[in-house]
Amino acid sequence: MQSRHSRRTFLAIAGGGLAGLAGCLDDTPGGGSGGSDGDTSLSGDGKSDGGDSQAETRLPLREAEVPLSRDLEEYASSAMRGAAKDAIPSIGDPKFGSVSDGNSMMDPGDPVFGVELDGDARAYPQHILVWHEIVNDQFGDRGITVTYCPLTGTAVGFERGPVSFGVSGKLINSNLVMYDRETNTWWPQVLGTGVRDDLIGKALNEVRVTWTTWERWQSVHPETSVLTEDTGYVRNYDDDPYGSYNPRGGYYDSGQLQFNVINRDSRLDPKEVVIGARTADGAMAFHKDRLSEAQLLETTVEGTSYLAAYDPDLHTGYVYRNPDGESYEARSGSFVTPDGTSHQAGALPLEEINAFDAMWFVWAAFYPETTLEE
Repeated sequence: MQSRHSRRTFLAIAGGGLAGLAGCLDDTPGGGSGGSDGDTSLSGDGKSDGGDSQAETRLPLREAEVPLSRDLEEYASSAMRGAAKDAIPSIGDPKFGSVSDGNSMMDPGDPVFGVELDGDARAYPQHILVWHEIVNDQFGDRGITVTYCPLTGTAVGFERGPVSFGVSGKLINSNLVMYDRETNTWWPQVLGTGVRDDLIGKALNEVRVTWTTWERWQSVHPETSVLTEDTGYVRNYDDDPYGSYNPRGGYYDSGQLQFNVINRDSRLDPKEVVIGARTADGAMAFHKDRLSEAQLLETTVEGTSYLAAYDPDLHTGYVYRNPDGESYEARSGSFVTPDGTSHQAGALPLEEINAFDAMWFVWAAFYPETTLEE
């Protein structure tokens, strides 16, 4: 099989040696040409055919609420080219298997990205998404895009309607820049906001994605389905070009960054994992290991209280807006209100804010004024 270097060819130094060299095989199913999930609605310049894309877009959108430290155009102008458009091919026709299929693909401690919608639980193995970064999936009549950026350790889901997403080949703050195949707008994953072209300033609706392990996910969701390696692409799914999470090594365990970022923050080591969330009030981050120890952390952003509750079953955290400052107590894996009512981490009677794991450096790069609970 012929191979060629992907956009992120790098030497990650760990233990004084060469940790890995990122590389991609031919970028299309069966080694042919193309790579656009079978979508043919784009004209040659990547634009959709037709008139006013903003008026005609079928993407489910909302007004952006994330705090912005810079003009959107400045984010776009800071973009760095990592590869050609679609050189990292998104998955457009995902195939799923059973728990036994997952057991044959993964060790118990291997990372997966879990999504549960309306009782339908699915696991997306990290070792597959590291080669594709985007899965355009369908939950009933809901089009969902599951995205993963290996360079920043972020997995985020978005509603897509009938519109598919691809990998633009650009990076902003070392983070994946998606594009939609209807308007060609750039969407940095961690912002979830359009920074260029027709939908600049609009925001995608986010869907919770849980970063956990295969063992934990299938224990909580024993009927889960799992994305298989039957992607239609030729990849060595036994090899992570960036290193390893189980055990942790290579780029993931190195202090080095491969691309420049707009802002650096020394409050934590660059690749420490935080659980980040943001609202119109501002951005906040909770050190994941600290949260696992404390079980419950509280912070205040612009005078509003927020709580982060730890879920020991999935080793994840949920973030809630707590405008009345209600007092909760962590007790034996659950969370108790003053009236004695007990709730699980993912079911507090408060407004849940979408939160996701991120390497500290990327969170601080996009949100330099973030409130950090460490």
